Amino acid sequence: MDRRHFLSLMGAGLSMGVAGPALASGDEKPAAAVVNLQGVGLPVISGGRIRNYVFVSIRLHLSASAVMETVRAKDAHFRDALVKAAHRTPFTLADDWSQLDTAALSRSLMASATRIAGQGKVARVEVLHQAPRRRTGIPTG
Repeated sequence: MDRRHFLSLMGAGLSMGVAGPALASGDEKPAAAVVNLQGVGLPVISGGRIRNYVFVSIRLHLSASAVMETVRAKDAHFRDALVKAAHRTPFTLADDWSQLDTAALSRSLMASATRIAGQGKVARVEVLHQAPRRRTGIPTG
C-alpha cells in the first residue's frame, strides 16, 4: 500500500466525526457510541440585544438502544433545535459574554433529543468547546 492511499484512508476515518463502540479485550466494557454535531453559532443576548456569538462543539453520548447512523442523520435537526432554543431563552451568563451556560444548553438539547431521536436514545450531551466571536467589550464580574 502506498503512502497516498494510506493517508486518504486515514483522512476518511478521521473526518467522520463519529466514534463507534470500541472493541475491548478481556473484561473491559466497550466504549459508548458518540456523535459529534457540526459546530453551531449561538447568540449571547443581554438587555434584548445580541452582544456576541459563541461557536460551540457538541458531542451526543448515545444509549445502547440507539442506532448511530440514525442519530447522525438527524444532525441538522439537533442544530436547528439548539439555535431556536438559544433565541427563545438565551444561554447567556450574566457576567460573561464569551461563554454560554453549558448546563442550560445540555438540558435544552436533551429535551429536544427526546423529540428528535426518540425516548432514551441520547444518554447525555457534552459541550466540548466554546469559541466566542468577540473577546473584547465584555463585562467582567
